[in-house]
Parts: sequence; C-alpha cells; structure tokens
Amino acid sequence: MRGVILDWGGVLTSPIIDTVRAWLENEQIDRDSYQAAMSPWIRQAYGPGGDETPVHAFERGDLPDSEFEHILAGLLVKVDGGPVTAAGLLRRMFAASVLETEMLDLVRELRHSGLRTGLLSNSWGVTDGYPRHLFGELFDDVVISGEVGMRKPEERIFSLAASRLGLPPAACVFIDDVEGNIVAARALGFAAVHHRDPALTRQELALLLDTGPAATAPATAAPVSETPAGPARSQ
Repeated sequence: MRGVILDWGGVLTSPIIDTVRAWLENEQIDRDSYQAAMSPWIRQAYGPGGDETPVHAFERGDLPDSEFEHILAGLLVKVDGGPVTAAGLLRRMFAASVLETEMLDLVRELRHSGLRTGLLSNSWGVTDGYPRHLFGELFDDVVISGEVGMRKPEERIFSLAASRLGLPPAACVFIDDVEGNIVAARALGFAAVHHRDPALTRQELALLLDTGPAATAPATAAPVSETPAGPARSQ
C-alpha cells in the first residue's frame, strides 16, 4: 500500500451521531420528527439505487446552505410543538463536533512514514470551515464533494481522490464511518476500513499496510489546493 484516504466527519472528528444528538437535546427538537425527515434521505443517499434527495444535491454543492436549512427546518418540530429556526441550522447542528486527536495523530504518523495521505469528504455546507490550517501537515491532497460537484459513494469521486494522489485504487486504503461508502470503495479495488473507534481503526489499518500490495510506480499528485473555507462536517 502506498496511500491512505480518509473521510472527515465521524473519522477525524467525534462521531456524527453524538454531535447530532447534542444538537437535538440543546434545541429541544423532537427526535421523531428528525428521524422521519433524515432517515429516508440518508438511506437513499448512501444505499444502493436510492432516489435523489436533498442530500444528494446538497453534498454535490448544487443546493445552497440556506435552501437545505429551509427544507430540513420545515420538516422538524420542537418538543413543545414550536418551529425550528432555519437560519444557521447547519452551524448549530454541528456545533458540538470536536477533532479526534488520536486519528489526527495517526494521519501524521502515516504521512511521516512516507505514505501519501488524502482527504475525501462529503461536505455539509460551504459557509463553515474545515480547519484548513491543518491540511498542509495532514494531507497530500484534499477532495471535498461540494467543491468538485460529485459525492461519495459515486465511483467518480473515489477515482478522483486516488488519481490526485498519483496512485491506483489497489494501492490505497480508504477509511470511512459510513458503510455505503466502504462498500463502494471496495468494489473499486480499494482496501477499506469501516471506522468505529480509533484504536480498532489503527489495528485494522496496520494489518492492511503490512500485507497489502505495494505500487512500484512513483506517485505524482497535485498539491493541496488553497480554496475558501468549507464545512467542518461530512459523511
């Protein structure tokens, strides 16, 4: 193996489910209304053959933050029956997200060892920022869905992420917390780790790096692009 490509939200940050639960509790949003709205969208967005949903367009960057916030807020209700404010919904939804120090340290170790490292993230909004000041030390290249007009689990975005590291999929390990993305990556020839816990991911990755095929051709990749700040959350 010559490269490792990682998801952002839920892998290099605290689990998304914990972040969302904190938001629902803080704003006293009825959980049933959230599940009724979001569960079908996520199932179709990351499952096989799902119909297009607002999530598809949003993650590709085709649906502005404000429109997505308006659509989602209109489907939610507070526990007292009141409405949920649309403006700033995304910022509030992900306010409890924190960086996963163990995983960031792992990425630094991987890159220091000579492996190429990449970020492949489905962005949820473009008005809030990833901590891009960290990108230069963590990644050789960054692919963010809303900036390239494609999203996981689409084949083309996996191919783009590998090619920008100068590597074939078979020379890369892909790490993500969403099962649908793991299935798609493996179908394209990537080795993959379904992330659930930093310690387990480190163990599984070590096995793959120890036994996986090594590419013999030198890697050539574009430098990390200096683009405007994007979201600090992803799928």
